[in-house]
Amino acid sequence: MKIYTLWIVFFAGSLAQEDLDNKVLVFPKESSTSYVILKPAVIKTLDKLSVCVRSFTDLSRSYPIFSVSSQGKQKALIVVITPSNTYNIHVFQETNIINTDASGLDWRHSCVTWDSTTGILQLWVNGKLYPRTVSRKGSIYSEKTIMILGNEQHSYGGTGFTVSGSFKGEISDVHVWDFVLSPDEVQRALFNNRNLNGNIINWRSLNYEIIGEVVVQPKLQCGSLELKTYALCYDEKSPAK
Repeated sequence: MKIYTLWIVFFAGSLAQEDLDNKVLVFPKESSTSYVILKPAVIKTLDKLSVCVRSFTDLSRSYPIFSVSSQGKQKALIVVITPSNTYNIHVFQETNIINTDASGLDWRHSCVTWDSTTGILQLWVNGKLYPRTVSRKGSIYSEKTIMILGNEQHSYGGTGFTVSGSFKGEISDVHVWDFVLSPDEVQRALFNNRNLNGNIINWRSLNYEIIGEVVVQPKLQCGSLELKTYALCYDEKSPAK
């Protein structure tokens, strides 16, 4: 009976705040009912934004790695990766298509930055910057934003989740800042520098809520740009440290 009760609580929703360094969120299957809500450390309007996410999946369709909804504005930010390794980055309903040469069944570190003043949108994948574009210059994220891992938010509050818009695999090292990261900071994020943590969302002090079937597990491997292979993330000699 005790085990049964614990599973009911887990699937209904699990709240936590903890250091997830060297841990991952496992999304074991495609689902319209499983996702993770991230609780911002600071509630404020945002005219600049940087998001970094490390992801690993064997999906052969398009999938989201990060989703933000802002009250009164649909598709405030959705980062989607396609089977052709193109990134579809939605900024306040405007779709920006950026082609990349990232490929293979491997961990992928993605960083997206956006500046309202200039509209400049940047995409970094595994430490490499791809051609910049301009999107939604002058737009602002309201104080009331909802950040989600595991599915696409098409409206504020995360309604309309679908199986085809879900993520299956592992996600780790999620950080969000209220400023545009410098190239040096992107590299430090790539190698999981412990002195670089998001001031809006911090993976090492994460306030989050699990909805549905999502499991926290140890991080066993992550991609290494220098070694061109897998590196043990908890190995002090690894560049990922």
